[in-house]
Amino acid sequence: MKIGVPKETAVNERRVALVPDVVAKLTKAGLAVVVERGAGESASFGDDAYRAAGATAGATAAEVFGQSDVVLKVQPPSTDEVGLCREGGVLVALFQPSAARDAVARLATRKVTAFSLALLPRITRAQGMDVLSSQATVAGYKAVLMAAVSTGRFFPMLVTAAGTLAPARVLVLGAGVAGLQAIATARRLGAVVSAFDVRPAVKEQVESLGAKFLAMQITEQAETAGGYAKQLSEETHRQELAFIAQSVRDADIVITTAAIPGQRAPVLITAAAVDGMKPGSVIVDLAVETGGNCELAQPGKDVIHNGVAILGPLNVASTLPYHASQMYARNISSFLLHAVKEGALALDFTDEIIRDTCVTHAGEVKKT
Repeated sequence: MKIGVPKETAVNERRVALVPDVVAKLTKAGLAVVVERGAGESASFGDDAYRAAGATAGATAAEVFGQSDVVLKVQPPSTDEVGLCREGGVLVALFQPSAARDAVARLATRKVTAFSLALLPRITRAQGMDVLSSQATVAGYKAVLMAAVSTGRFFPMLVTAAGTLAPARVLVLGAGVAGLQAIATARRLGAVVSAFDVRPAVKEQVESLGAKFLAMQITEQAETAGGYAKQLSEETHRQELAFIAQSVRDADIVITTAAIPGQRAPVLITAAAVDGMKPGSVIVDLAVETGGNCELAQPGKDVIHNGVAILGPLNVASTLPYHASQMYARNISSFLLHAVKEGALALDFTDEIIRDTCVTHAGEVKKT
């Protein structure tokens, strides 16, 4: 069975679906791997490294798509890439079907069996395939570095000949994987960190990283069975906005990471709340791609509002392509090997991992 790795064509995408050390594991498992010329260069993985790992490197995009039984990508395929897909072939990538409806429809027309790792069920068996968590780790780390570059202050307390400088106060909204990594990174830089999440269960995790958990009394269930935050009632959300508006006033840096799977990100910081923040404060909105946690955030832009910098970075994981690609490759190869039996693809649709991630199959759209 042949596995194909094309070069990513999406704007500013620097990751690659497989890295050489993972290719070596796949070839040892009896799978052939073909890699497009220059596919890993932006992530610092050259063609020679892929050849040394046992792959056929230096192919064209048409050869990768045309020869491969399974194509592994990061981003959903472009129109041109769908046209290159083998009819009846298999494609695995990371995307929300609702945000890539055109690509999904085209894949179905081509009778491509497409899987999205964004749809993985949160079960123990799928932990090694959890690309959302691995890429959120990268984003949480990088968000703090972006804030550190943008702020006009040091993060740690410093005792200098000019006197003592107070540490930066960092507030993290959302204590999922990205939020916890942001907390840990800000603490390593010496900031005083606090965090807010509607799920009381994450309090222990926040405090274990040395941050203060900001607790708000919520009477309704704020967590899904899968452990994600869920949308709150209108009244509770109003209380949440007021609580956060009070909390951001004292913050020098705010990192927002709150998301609801398959829905628009909740607005947590209103324009009025930004007006109450100190000039020189910085907001990094990691949820901007799904609508944003800050009402004033704009995708791909840095906005200054009353002296407050509001950063809306896109595809943050791609800005650290070396390690982001390493983690992604391990995740996607775990999924691939889960679906391979005795060197051949064996798709068992009674398996919830296969069933839940399947977006198109046999000309039908399975997930929208």
